[in-house]
Amino acid sequence: MRHGGHEGHSDGAAEPTGGPRSSERLLILALERYGVWLRSTVVCLCSALGVASADAADIPLAMSLLVPALLACGVRLYSLRRPLPFALLWTLDAAALVLTGLSQPVLGGDGANVMVEAIVGISLITFQHEWATRPVAGAALAALGAVVCALGDVLSSPGHSPELLPLVRMLFLAGLSRAAFLMVRARARAADRAAAARAASRRKADVAAARRAAEREYLATLHDTASATLLMVSQGDGRDWSWLPARARQDLEALSAMPGFETENVDLAALLGCVPEGEGQARVRLKTRIEGPLAIPSGPGLAIFNGVREAVTNVARHAGVREAELRAWTEGDGTVVELSDAGRGFDPDSVPARRRGISGSIIGRMHAVGGSASVSSHPGTGTRVQWRWHGPARASQTGGGAQVTGGVPRPPRAQAQHTALVRLIRGQLLYGAQLAALLISLLSQFTLSLYQLTAYQSVYRPAWAQTAAFVCLAAVAATGGAYLLRGRQIPPRVRWWSLGAVLTVSAIGAFTLPPERLAGAEDWVFGLVGWHALFLLADLRLRVFAAFLGVHIGLNATAVFLSGAPTAAEAAVMGISVCGFQLSVGVLLTHLLHGTAPAAGTAAAQEEELRTRERIHEDMQRDHKERYRALTATTVPLLVGLGHGVLSPHDEEVRLRCGVEAARMRRLFAESDAVTDPLLNELRACVEVVEHQGVTVSLAVRGQPGEVPVEIRRELVDPLAVILGRTRSTARVTVVWTPRAVRVSVVSEDCAGGRGPGEAAQAHGHATDATDAKVTVARTTRGESVWVEAGWRRPAISGVDLT
Repeated sequence: MRHGGHEGHSDGAAEPTGGPRSSERLLILALERYGVWLRSTVVCLCSALGVASADAADIPLAMSLLVPALLACGVRLYSLRRPLPFALLWTLDAAALVLTGLSQPVLGGDGANVMVEAIVGISLITFQHEWATRPVAGAALAALGAVVCALGDVLSSPGHSPELLPLVRMLFLAGLSRAAFLMVRARARAADRAAAARAASRRKADVAAARRAAEREYLATLHDTASATLLMVSQGDGRDWSWLPARARQDLEALSAMPGFETENVDLAALLGCVPEGEGQARVRLKTRIEGPLAIPSGPGLAIFNGVREAVTNVARHAGVREAELRAWTEGDGTVVELSDAGRGFDPDSVPARRRGISGSIIGRMHAVGGSASVSSHPGTGTRVQWRWHGPARASQTGGGAQVTGGVPRPPRAQAQHTALVRLIRGQLLYGAQLAALLISLLSQFTLSLYQLTAYQSVYRPAWAQTAAFVCLAAVAATGGAYLLRGRQIPPRVRWWSLGAVLTVSAIGAFTLPPERLAGAEDWVFGLVGWHALFLLADLRLRVFAAFLGVHIGLNATAVFLSGAPTAAEAAVMGISVCGFQLSVGVLLTHLLHGTAPAAGTAAAQEEELRTRERIHEDMQRDHKERYRALTATTVPLLVGLGHGVLSPHDEEVRLRCGVEAARMRRLFAESDAVTDPLLNELRACVEVVEHQGVTVSLAVRGQPGEVPVEIRRELVDPLAVILGRTRSTARVTVVWTPRAVRVSVVSEDCAGGRGPGEAAQAHGHATDATDAKVTVARTTRGESVWVEAGWRRPAISGVDLT
């Protein structure tokens, strides 16, 4: 018979794959909100500037074209709070693009062209974020934006072909936006995978700890109920068995109770008022002094109740008195319960480790739920047992394992684990953002900027300075990329030297180009250096990047003011189209690192706690069903028979069967002991039971002990437990170790004949899960003398037996 739980199913790193996990999901939501708000802000600002720059006669027509675009942005903002149909949103975005692009002829002038270009350009970029999960929709909008922008340019300047460079730039930036999103999303997915792997490892440990805690509670309950009852019946203690039926029925109820369905909180004072005092000569009168009510989580509450019940039973058995005092009170944020008696007392240090009443039922129970219990006693001075529940805060610090709330062990969710998870997600998002900024820097520099540099060499004064600046920026990107691509942080010294080089390039671009050409088609520097600064400064505070942009704009503004005040178009390009967008990206990055990452960490932790609790529930219930199924073979029929009067404790066969089950249970309790020779320890546990029944047992051990799997030990000891439980007077137990095998035998001189139901040794030819070898059992009977030997031979390595 096996009372212990089986091994649960494996819990690897695999996670449900039904959709994006927390980091990716929150990243997509953050980018969508960012895109909608940025586009709406630019549309509002540029529309206002465009209407202000239009002729008075054209203002009504301009408003009729721009107001619908503003309304479309308003609807898109509303959709962030309440989702709207995909078709409606896409149609609105497309309509806003068309109306904005066609407003160029109405607004007229270079300023209008700049405003429209800024609106359409930002829209094409943000559409890749707003429609991140629908890349076809984003690409279609980008193509539509380029077409309507070209059409508006043609309508505003009839007879002239549209300028290709702005259109190419728009599509190129839209492609970069999509590529940047894919890179950051890839890092978010990597963070989710790493977090899932860590969580799976923790969940496996948490579930194992919870199962061990449930196993300890099960063993403690088994010790306090069925084991104690059957042991008393086997010893024939007392002549008045009137208490036995009620006790057996209570034991059955305790063993069949499914764990994990208690309420969240209980009143400990009410529980302690229900502690049984016993019946007849075993009754202990309790003097209670309880300051109630005492609200406490049900796990610790039930642990204290069961521990007090076992302590009262110990008073009845060992104290020699029939009175005890039970007190309970609050202490700080915790609860203290104390049971004291004035009995004969004992030395706690002299209690053998195999006695489970104190170590398992009292102290072990409280440790499992994060509390503590202590026993103070001396011979002749009585005994005091004290239970302490420290409250949720201290319990989480002292429990050391799975915490128990509402009767179900909960995995610890320490702040350190949450911080580590947030740090992991933040690091991956930062790395993805830096790689994206580096990609934008390199592709922009060696495509559009290189074209501008080579096409307008005659404009620069001198041209070699602009070429040197280009090479310098390329060196900065290469240096930063060398660190980032190896997964390393850019050292502070390298960062600041590179940032100085970028500012030098900004100054060269501002003062080697005619002021009227700044921020124009010839200025390749102005819109590029911000991306180089972004991947250098991404891990610092936003104000550092904003300060860089301020210095960068200040250098260009100085060059412009030295030659005269800038036009509205130049100011718009400087403030909105370029640096304003780059600053908004910095704001987005700050939000991702300090808003999205903690939120993703919290969401992942909550999801993981839910999965862990579900797995704990599942495994605990399965373990409970298996344990109860094992008990139904022998223990349950005995308790049912005793509880309903079908079996009599006066019957010798009933007492022998109870002795066998008591020995088996004691062997089961000994499995959890940390000893050098577990097999011998479990045999001694069985021997102690029959010695309490007056049987004399001699135990001999030969050879050097070796390691034996727990499943094999169960099969080896069980046949001996059956014989020892049915022995009347004397028995000899022998353990023989050899390098390749172990044999355990028992000789009973006067074993009661026959076997009770379910007492057939289970070891006969039974292959275990842990090994391919089998435990063999041999039995010889001569009258009342019985000899049984169980043997196990270690499996040969690679099928070759070297002995």
